[in-house]
Amino acid sequence: MKDLFYAAFAITYVASAVLGLRYFTHMLQLSSYQFQGYFRFLRSHRQYTGLHTGEFAMLGMAGVFGYYLKPSFHWMLTLAMVFQIFLILQYLPKTAKKKFVVTRRVERLFVTYGIITAILAVISAVLYEMIPKGLMITALIWACYMLLLPYLTALANLINKPVEKKINEFYINDAKRILAEHKDLRVIGITGSFGKTSVKYYLTTLLSEGFRVLMTPESFNTPMGVVRTIRNDLKPTHEIFVCEMGARHVGDIKEICDIVHPDDGIITSIGYQHLETFQSLDHIIGTKYELFDAVEEKKRAQGAQPGKNLKFINGDNEIIASHMKYPDAITYGTKEGSKYRATEITVSKTGTAFTVTSPDGDSAEYTTKLVGQHNVENIVGAIACANCMGIPLGKLRPAVRRLQPVPHRLELVQHGAVSILDDAYNSNPAGAKVALDTLSLFTDTVKVLVTPGMVELGEKEAEYNKEFGKQAAAVCDYIILVGKQTQPIADGALEAGFDQEKLFMKDTLAEATGLMYELDCGKEKVILLENDLPDNYTK
Repeated sequence: MKDLFYAAFAITYVASAVLGLRYFTHMLQLSSYQFQGYFRFLRSHRQYTGLHTGEFAMLGMAGVFGYYLKPSFHWMLTLAMVFQIFLILQYLPKTAKKKFVVTRRVERLFVTYGIITAILAVISAVLYEMIPKGLMITALIWACYMLLLPYLTALANLINKPVEKKINEFYINDAKRILAEHKDLRVIGITGSFGKTSVKYYLTTLLSEGFRVLMTPESFNTPMGVVRTIRNDLKPTHEIFVCEMGARHVGDIKEICDIVHPDDGIITSIGYQHLETFQSLDHIIGTKYELFDAVEEKKRAQGAQPGKNLKFINGDNEIIASHMKYPDAITYGTKEGSKYRATEITVSKTGTAFTVTSPDGDSAEYTTKLVGQHNVENIVGAIACANCMGIPLGKLRPAVRRLQPVPHRLELVQHGAVSILDDAYNSNPAGAKVALDTLSLFTDTVKVLVTPGMVELGEKEAEYNKEFGKQAAAVCDYIILVGKQTQPIADGALEAGFDQEKLFMKDTLAEATGLMYELDCGKEKVILLENDLPDNYTK
């Protein structure tokens, strides 16, 4: 009977540890294997470290009782086993917004976990045999192991860092070799605080009218995402590579540029995003301009050539307008002064119509099923680049009509009588305001906002969310907030005079979406889904 008890205890201990490591590895993966994001998750989810503290107490007391009060040993071990079963239930895989992907890197992390665990097993076995208090010391070792389980993931990530760096260097060098073999390939880099993915999709569609184009898929905008695209998808027949470049830290854009060496660049916007890692707006501005710096560097290396090394920038963006580092950049937008300018913009439920005028005076009328001024800006940016690449404005009309909404970026989806503006991919102060402006275009409807708020804004996060709440109060008929972190939004909305009975706070997105459909409004609803935080942010 004792053997069965010990076996059950061992099984529950191992199961809780393995499932726990799987869970924390998933959170590390969602944090892009960055320590800053992972430790932010641990700080904001203290319930997990609390659970492991309780397990540590149970196991530690079991060791002490096992040495000094042997009759109570099994009672403490039983309590520890109950705690382990509770941990198993907590860590059983659940449906995640962004699934856990078992990559080679994850496999290497689990190998490192195994090595660390094996070393501890050998040490505890030796101590158990060699010293009088071996049982107590062994119990304390495994109690500490469980206490520090959330940090074992970070330790393994740190240990593996040199290996990961070497592996990445191999793949990066291979990607550089492939690019070097494509001597006539034209690389267009796209970056921005928001809008870069939309412009990437739109530009690829427009350039396909005259060229064979490859783009980085989905949100493959990190160095290794770009490298993976080059190694897996670049073919000798491709003439243009449209490369999206994302950044969370100073130097991130330069790191990608040092791999692909862009011929041309597009900066779609500059705004207050990822302030937690950038620390200041000046750092964000400098990082975005790293793309144009790389284009200038290539221009100097190859010599100025007509129609090459072009720089396109959103002239409507206020931060860009006040920090114009490259006066020769080709501006685009809707405001007067932009070299490629959209005018006569009209919006309906079927889409948007507008006219674009080029620097040489040519113009063309366009229609698109997309709605919102931000989409017009992004489309004009794509038109500007395609036109400068030699495709006439008139020839771009059919391609503009074919443009599809980019998934989760103010994508308009119909669910019966309910219209959903899906802007779930990400959120920042400027992007959130654009989303509300787009929502305001829908007349004679009930407007509903569902959001968990904005993150990664550093010390100003509460301030920006409160301002978001004030802006929402001016547009929305109902506001549904997801999670306790949204209190600043609620404060801002109520401060702006929003009706408290029409403001709801829900713990989960499932509860919020259930409510948004249940609201009896008496007429057509338009629901804005603004941001959908991954599991390492939600509480």
